[in-house]
Amino acid sequence: MSTTSGTGALNYRNGTQRSSLRTQSSTSTSSGGQKSSVKSKSVLRKSSPAALGGGGSSKSGSGGDAGVPGRVRVAVRLSLRYGEELIADADFADCTYTLGQLGEEDVADRGIMVRAMEDILAEVSLETDSISVSYLQLYMETVQDLLDPSNDNIAIVEDPKNGDVSLPGATLVEIRDQQSFLELLQLGEAHRFAANTKLNTESSRSHAILMVNVRRSLKTRDGLSSESNGNSHMTKSLKPPVVRKGKLVVVDLAGSERINKSGSEGHTLEEAKSINLSLSALGKCINALAENSSHVPFRDSKLTRLLRDSFGGTARTSLVITIGPSPRHRGETTSTIMFGQRAMKVENMVKLKEEFDYKSLSRRLEVQLDNLIEENERQQKAFVDEIERITVEAHNQISEAEKRYANALEEEKLRYQNDYIESIKKLEENWSKNQKKLAAERLALGEKNGLDITSHGNVTSLLSIAPAIEEVSELKKLLQKEAQSKMAAEEEVNRLKHQLTEFQKVEASGNSEIMRLHKMLENETQQKEELEGEIATLHSQLLQLSLTADETRRNLEQHGSEKTSSARDSLMSQLRLPQIQDPGNAEKPPVARLFEQVGLQKILSLLEAEDADVRIHAVKVVANLAAEEANQQQIVEAGGLTSLLMLLKNTEDETIHRVAAGAIANLAMNETNQELIMDQGGIGLLSSTAANAEDPQTLRMVAGAIANLCGNDKLQTKLRSEGGIAALLGMVRCGHPDVLAQVARGIANFAKCESRASTQGTKRGKSLLIEDGALSWIVQNAKTETAAIRRHIELALCHLAQHEGNAKEMVKEGAIWELVRISRDCSREDIRSLAHRTLTSSPTFLTELRRLHVDIR
Repeated sequence: MSTTSGTGALNYRNGTQRSSLRTQSSTSTSSGGQKSSVKSKSVLRKSSPAALGGGGSSKSGSGGDAGVPGRVRVAVRLSLRYGEELIADADFADCTYTLGQLGEEDVADRGIMVRAMEDILAEVSLETDSISVSYLQLYMETVQDLLDPSNDNIAIVEDPKNGDVSLPGATLVEIRDQQSFLELLQLGEAHRFAANTKLNTESSRSHAILMVNVRRSLKTRDGLSSESNGNSHMTKSLKPPVVRKGKLVVVDLAGSERINKSGSEGHTLEEAKSINLSLSALGKCINALAENSSHVPFRDSKLTRLLRDSFGGTARTSLVITIGPSPRHRGETTSTIMFGQRAMKVENMVKLKEEFDYKSLSRRLEVQLDNLIEENERQQKAFVDEIERITVEAHNQISEAEKRYANALEEEKLRYQNDYIESIKKLEENWSKNQKKLAAERLALGEKNGLDITSHGNVTSLLSIAPAIEEVSELKKLLQKEAQSKMAAEEEVNRLKHQLTEFQKVEASGNSEIMRLHKMLENETQQKEELEGEIATLHSQLLQLSLTADETRRNLEQHGSEKTSSARDSLMSQLRLPQIQDPGNAEKPPVARLFEQVGLQKILSLLEAEDADVRIHAVKVVANLAAEEANQQQIVEAGGLTSLLMLLKNTEDETIHRVAAGAIANLAMNETNQELIMDQGGIGLLSSTAANAEDPQTLRMVAGAIANLCGNDKLQTKLRSEGGIAALLGMVRCGHPDVLAQVARGIANFAKCESRASTQGTKRGKSLLIEDGALSWIVQNAKTETAAIRRHIELALCHLAQHEGNAKEMVKEGAIWELVRISRDCSREDIRSLAHRTLTSSPTFLTELRRLHVDIR
């Protein structure tokens, strides 16, 4: 859940009158850019920073709005004195500035912007909170970035659901301390438009807008477990994490002008018209709100669209109006006071806006789902391995039991046979002994009794005496022994039969488990066949998308530049993922349908396919997905960036190189991705691809990727040491205008970062671009007829010239003449003004211009 609280700060000028609207978190009585004269110094009441979503109401600074927390608060100040006012109003003392004064020499001179940031930094904790700042100007009805002058036409985006206004294209800088914020203000003020009029020597020609966003992460009692414990289990409730957001908007409005007093003419007159129209639109909106009109014309001007939440919205708003003490400005003073009175009637609905942070919840659920799937797969594999082990062990045990049973039976049979033979032998021996013994006894008995031993009757009678009794006794013993042996054999047989029965039961159980495993294998085989069918379908869809993209590219090349815009729009409408739309009203583009049906992981897996055609079609789909900012994080987290870099390293197909480089260029628009590209050796791979490529479109994609990396202040030294600048300069050999435009853009981005580092005091010595020989190419192509190349080269020259350490080399190479030409003839006012300020602020340039008798006034 995110909790958002907005507050607005506005500075309003009318002729010589000027006013400012401010937030609770600042304390000031001054105006950005002009001194004021006041009889008594008043300080607006200070309270806790609204940027953290403080919910309490505060009393208004004006008399009529006490007890109405949402009413616009209005204060009055006196403006800077000019000419006769310095004499007529000698009893008025000069004071500090309302908005932008930095207070470097005297801390009492700090303006609202500086004081507000001091309050915010005092209330936040950098461990749980983050502060980010954008600094913009509204010039001639175009929103321009003061932190990046090349970003000169930022679109205003309105949420169709709640009407919230945002500027997604603006530079967003994270603030960690007060010093970095002061340096940011200095940089922005250097790029702001100003002109000399009869009323003001430094008259602002644009409305300046400072946006401060504060984000605080809060601990929740319920919800998902922390990401570190996400692998264990989920809690009962699935509440998303709580994130509280606050927003501070400080606006310094340029003053409306009466032409007969300001003396504006030419382009300055056009600027005055634009300023007056936007202020007039603001006045109409305030009148409509004060009168509770059913229609408020917020869309009449970009200024009123940006201030929609400040007047009649949910912000807590304060307005400082400025009047002049001189009688000659009585009319402007009256209209300004009436404007303030009408603004005091406007009531805002001050409230907290609460939203659920479903993205964070979704990311955590995806992580847990991946962990659960991985754990399930691991357990399933372990189960299958255990079943296989048990089956093998059962088979081994059954085989061993059968073998032991057969051996035991054979041994028992042999033992019984041996015992039987032994028994027969013993019986024969006993019978033989008995016969001999009987014959001897009969002979002795005959001799004793005088009997005829040969008589048959005597023999028969002798045989029937005592030996018969002994034989019977021996036979009984043998029969008993045989009976015991038989009983022991039967017991052994029964035991073996019992073991065999147990083994058969185990075998039956194993057979049933084997049948279940066979069924599982059949299911796996069926799933494999289904996956192969899906892959075949995916291949067909990839082929169709590739053919569509190739056909559109050929149409672009055949029909020329006059149809480039419409053809490109048609292509992107087919390939890019859709924005929010009703599924029942429009059919989704092919890539979006493929992304939803197949999933990112399967598409990325095709980048490693053996079939070269499959890889080509897959990398084209990934490149189209990477063109949408919403998909870039998913692609990087799924390993898509690594796969794209591996394609540059491991393949030789130039089509794959071209499309992969384009995808990397899209991903390199994000600062986090830029660092990942550098950490994974991306600049070396891009440089190698550029050295081996001949196709201009491949070189254009590679140059675009390197140009995006050149805009990161943290990567300057590493980019140069790994050959990034040399690769850019090497690609000028192609001579194609599209390639040269990307090379010039990269040089301009690099020079801008160096200029910023020089301003911050972290860069010394001459530019790395000059050390690598880029200056001569810049000077040679400064007058090219191609507008895109010329604009970037002109910006590069201006940024290089802002560092005094480069001045001598630029004079030596003749770049000073190009700077003079730019200051006079450049079609863009901001670049022309930047070149003029650079020439007039450099001692080396001024000395050379005086020597050459060149007047740059």
